[in-house]
Amino acid sequence: MQNAHFQTVFATLFRKKIPLHFTKKEFTLSDGDFVETYWHDTQKQEQNTPLVVLFHGLAGSFESPYIRGSIKALNDAGFNCVIMHFRGCAQKQNTLARSYHSGDSGDALEFLNALKKEFPQTKLHAIGYSLGANMLLKLLGEIKENNLLESAVAVSAPMLLDICANRMMQGFSRYYQHRLLQDLNRSLEKKYSKHDMQTLLNLPQKEIKNIKTFWEFDEAYTAPIHGFSSAQDYYTKSSAKQFLKSIATPTLIIHAKDDPFMTPEVIPSPKELSNAITLEVSEKGGHVGFVGGTLFSPEYYLEQRILRFLSYNLHQTHS
Repeated sequence: MQNAHFQTVFATLFRKKIPLHFTKKEFTLSDGDFVETYWHDTQKQEQNTPLVVLFHGLAGSFESPYIRGSIKALNDAGFNCVIMHFRGCAQKQNTLARSYHSGDSGDALEFLNALKKEFPQTKLHAIGYSLGANMLLKLLGEIKENNLLESAVAVSAPMLLDICANRMMQGFSRYYQHRLLQDLNRSLEKKYSKHDMQTLLNLPQKEIKNIKTFWEFDEAYTAPIHGFSSAQDYYTKSSAKQFLKSIATPTLIIHAKDDPFMTPEVIPSPKELSNAITLEVSEKGGHVGFVGGTLFSPEYYLEQRILRFLSYNLHQTHS
């Protein structure tokens, strides 16, 4: 599959849904809001069973094919898994007027710290995809030497958010932007029934339908509601690339040069990486794609590669 767009949408269009059972639990945040967590039901409940925390991409969830594929592979290999839905991605509205964004590492840190406290003998690992990958890399750079995770994987991270927002306005990538903005605009509209959003944002509800780009959405909502002065301020402060040098956790970054959500400019140079990071760049792969094999017998490289990396680092900690 040489086409970047086919790589990007293949699993969504053609992959059979993997049947998995989850238990939903609400995790209360320090500001009174909540996030939903979905625990994959498994028989492996021992304190020393390694636990992988997954962070989805924009508008993703426990239903996303890349999430289900990874959880199936990890569970078969002896890992427990939980996915943290970002604030505002629950089946019911979150409590506050704010939502989540690409640099919102605070909620993930609260959840990981709570897991560390609840399961002190458990080795924690994390995987982030797309937006969740940028957030995870930023978090790892912020905590630096903190021994929170044994290892981490970031897949298709938009590490320069302004570059990515510009790329999404070009060519076929506008289709992805259109689809994602439909979800974001719907979520924003719902908030008007619960909060005085017009006062908070100075944005009449009827004008939401005119938001056509990520720049416009982030200027109108993401930046002001989360304390940034502008969309550019949000992009500058939340982009993960500047945090990579500070990462001390063993981390694998998986990236494709033909990712239609960004340009090769996003890919960090060796001098921008810490010694803890392994950067793996493929010529092809699209955005969270990396599908090999054939049309009728596809192979999902991400699941194999992530499992090898986490298993290797798990072995390192025990040896």
